[in-house]
Amino acid sequence: MIRALSLAALLALWQAAALFADPRRLPGPGPVFETMVAEAQSGALFSNLAITLARVLAAFALAMSFGAAIGYAMGRHRTLNRLLDPWLVVLLNLPALVVIVLAYIWAGLTEVAAIGAVALNKLPNAVVTLREGARALDPQLDDVAQAFRLSPMARFRHIIAPQLAPYVAAATRAGLSLVWKIVLIVELLGRPNGVGFEINMAFQLFDIRLLLAYALPFVALMLIVETLLVQPLERSVSRWRVGA
Repeated sequence: MIRALSLAALLALWQAAALFADPRRLPGPGPVFETMVAEAQSGALFSNLAITLARVLAAFALAMSFGAAIGYAMGRHRTLNRLLDPWLVVLLNLPALVVIVLAYIWAGLTEVAAIGAVALNKLPNAVVTLREGARALDPQLDDVAQAFRLSPMARFRHIIAPQLAPYVAAATRAGLSLVWKIVLIVELLGRPNGVGFEINMAFQLFDIRLLLAYALPFVALMLIVETLLVQPLERSVSRWRVGA
């Protein structure tokens, strides 16, 4: 209910601002909604949303899988951490735009280059988060695993995974918010479809209604994912720490 009231207040503020602004620069919710309905009826809105969401999921899965593995290994092995830490610092400070442009130059304007560039921008954040999680593992629980002679799989399932779960959830939450923004930049620069491509077309035409008609549904989609998937997952995996 609080979120609904906050959304209603935002729409009211938007409508009030639109009354005093140039309609070409700030159209009200009504005209934007009409454009959104027209794009949805043509099928363009849903197809572009699906394409962008697929890129988000592919880049996120790629970055999280490699980032979790590398971060865990760096957190558990000091030598490996010293070896890879300079690379990690470089990736953390390398601008996303540079990575995207280089990927397009080296690999061409392809889907692989687009998804790879997005994943590479997300990778260091996942590595840092999971490295801290690996460093925070309780050594006493390792002693318990050795005392009960748990197999490597059982040790990972019952000892390591529960402790790393809050860090995985945190990396997931931060990663999604980062990935979908970078995906829009990738689409704007070098893809022939997707929400970012349509936003670029709206920019060239100076069509604010079309721009908002594509931007707002995608933001709403990400909010739904955050509310229904990411936040419940984060609360679920962190419940044991609260209880402790």
